[in-house]
Amino acid sequence: MLLRAAQLSLLGLAIGSASVFAGTAQVAERQDVTLALANDLLNATMAACHADGRTAVAAVVDRGGNLVALQRDDNVGPHNTIAAQRKAFTSLSTKTSSRVLSERARSNPEAENLNTLDELLLLGGGVPLRVGDQVIGAIGVAGAGGAEIDEGCALKAIAKVLPSAN
Repeated sequence: MLLRAAQLSLLGLAIGSASVFAGTAQVAERQDVTLALANDLLNATMAACHADGRTAVAAVVDRGGNLVALQRDDNVGPHNTIAAQRKAFTSLSTKTSSRVLSERARSNPEAENLNTLDELLLLGGGVPLRVGDQVIGAIGVAGAGGAEIDEGCALKAIAKVLPSAN
């Protein structure tokens, strides 16, 4: 009888806890990069590079750092494909442009060890994608002719596709 009462008490406690938990559970709702958005950004990025007579590769990652989409011009070296992805990941991870992060690492002794993290690539061309106060992903560009030019192609695309974002 005592065992049965204990079992019923535990069952009641479990049911009560479950309903309390279900009522107070917080589910995060976050905006993220869709494939359609990634493709729009890539098309605009490549168009911006081409308008300046440049070829490039561009990659878009989502808020989790996963590759969503990538475009590469025919004559761009294969190392640039990896660089574009890593620039995008770096920008997402640090919520800043990879060019600014690179400058900080060169000028700030406390940040110079960022070079030792294999996941980060401290070269310009990565730009976070912001919607409101959230970073929903990032775009990385490589092979267009230098950090400033790579970043410029990305910024032009973001201004066109997400005009209120950055």
